Amino acid sequence: MSNRLKESLKDKKYVIGPFLKLPSPAVVEIMGIAGFDYVIIDCEHGPLDILTAEDMVRAAHLAGISAVIRVGENNAGMISRALDIGADAVQVPQICSKKDAEKLIQSAKFYPEGERGVCKYVRAAKYSGTEKNQYFKRANHESTVIIHIEGQEGISNFEEIISVDGIDIVFIGPYDLSQSLGLPGQVNHPRVEEKMKEVVDKAKRNGKYVGTFVDDVKTGKKWIKFGVQYISYSVDVGIIYEACAKIIRKFE
Repeated sequence: MSNRLKESLKDKKYVIGPFLKLPSPAVVEIMGIAGFDYVIIDCEHGPLDILTAEDMVRAAHLAGISAVIRVGENNAGMISRALDIGADAVQVPQICSKKDAEKLIQSAKFYPEGERGVCKYVRAAKYSGTEKNQYFKRANHESTVIIHIEGQEGISNFEEIISVDGIDIVFIGPYDLSQSLGLPGQVNHPRVEEKMKEVVDKAKRNGKYVGTFVDDVKTGKKWIKFGVQYISYSVDVGIIYEACAKIIRKFE
């Protein structure tokens, strides 16, 4: 089965998907039915465990959208398990150096591209239903690797980071970046936007897709104009809260 996310990025000007913190396959399904291209199952912030994440990946695929898992750290076990349960992509926070990027690729790819732990008895290999050599080759080709650039160190080392083979998408974390610049939460501050644009330009010149997080549609459209193709729009809990609050306000 081909990787939906990679196909969508090739076919569309941009793709949109929310972060998910609620441990609910139903929420994933709703997001797919509503028309999002993908969901980011957030195993860094929030209560999600790997068993729940697996069911959420299933729900995404049944709904015809891509499943991305954000792991808690650049950890070989976490990355391997995310891909083992069938995620289309793994999204890894706090990539600050070339060494960090190399470690990530080693964890996400099988030999000869990396040293990912080898097991064919996983959901991604149809529980051994896929011939093992075919699975290892396909996994290396299809699995999408997304790195988070979230601070000044990552920006300073970006040229070296982006030289590492195997990176598909560069995700700029605006909130952590704003904090590292001494402007916590001021994601639309000119200094924050300047650094973000710097990363966008360098990533595009190196043939990489670029992503970022936005809280509102206006900001999302702005970054699409600057060439960002992987738009993470808000978070499931925030989307539900805003919808509920809007209903209540109408009764006041």
